[in-house]
Amino acid sequence: MTDPAPEADRAPGAPHPRETAVLHGQGAAEAAFLAAFAAGRLHHAWLLTGPRGVGKATLAWRIARFLLATPENGGGTSLFGDPAPPPATLDVDPAHPVARRIRALAEPRLFLLRRPWDEDRKRHAAAIPVDAVRKMQGFLRLSAADGGRRAVIVDAAEEMTAEGANAILKQLEEPPRGVTFLLVSHQPARLLPTVRSRCRRLTLAPLAPADLAAALAAAGAPAADPAALAALSGGSAGEALRLIEGEGPALYARLVRFFAGSPRADRTEAIALAEAAARGAEAFDLTLYLAERFLARTARTGAGGAPLPEAAPGEAAVMARLAPDARAAQGWAGLAQTLAARARAGRAVNLDPAALVLDMLLRIDAAAAAPGRSLTSDDAPRAR
Repeated sequence: MTDPAPEADRAPGAPHPRETAVLHGQGAAEAAFLAAFAAGRLHHAWLLTGPRGVGKATLAWRIARFLLATPENGGGTSLFGDPAPPPATLDVDPAHPVARRIRALAEPRLFLLRRPWDEDRKRHAAAIPVDAVRKMQGFLRLSAADGGRRAVIVDAAEEMTAEGANAILKQLEEPPRGVTFLLVSHQPARLLPTVRSRCRRLTLAPLAPADLAAALAAAGAPAADPAALAALSGGSAGEALRLIEGEGPALYARLVRFFAGSPRADRTEAIALAEAAARGAEAFDLTLYLAERFLARTARTGAGGAPLPEAAPGEAAVMARLAPDARAAQGWAGLAQTLAARARAGRAVNLDPAALVLDMLLRIDAAAAAPGRSLTSDDAPRAR
């Protein structure tokens, strides 16, 4: 028996959103949907937005499961024949036939639109092709066998090709009866304005440390320091899982210790960090992410933002020294943009990962000598 194909909408090291029974920290979004449902104002299309990894897909699957398992009259009737109160939660009994079929991807009234797996190339397609959207249109032309509701989940909506986006727009403009569209989007600005305008938006917020800790525990990855992990991950459970798997908190603490010596940081340690980042794509991406987080948090410190919980021992003191005022904050913010662009360009032409990381570290170190000025490609030190 061959292994099942990887799923494009499953975060590494985490259960799939359809298998996640509880959604942590997004009570406001759930309440907004339930209020519309109870008032009989159920919109035909919902756009679920917010940072990546905060529970948008989990909420989409919870809504779909709820809609397909709930009778058309909402809550049915009480023992005395009176209308039952509207549902107070999206919870569905895991033993419910709909819940079991959804976990097995065997629910005939649900259509999932996501990037397909290319078996020949052993990777996911770069986008959701228009052919997949056409299959969805075929699903919509068929009426449900029992006349009940149907649901379509698109994850992620901005991954549709232009042709696919235009195809789904036609369905949103003339929605079939009884169908609810649930569009998950990490970057809604990339969607067609006409697609956004046809949807009611539910915005999910970053998770607070306690909610993040609960989500990670449910995923089987308890956090040793939820506050620090929330600071590093931006309140994203998905990002936090990646950090835990790659030992991101320890690496970030090492970066903070390195920059504590700026503008005369240890070159030997810089080389060691760069070599460690070159051990694989995951290590490289993680190092770049954490360096960018350091710059962003340093800029925020100088700009006088709300006090940040420390993501590593001594971080607050290092950032306060490197960014004592708004001018320094502006310089760090500019450097962050410059280095992010250089990293993207380097990746595109397959430059040596170790050289890219070393160059980034040395530029940050040099900038500490004059934090109010963003270094250009001409006046920064070069990795040798």
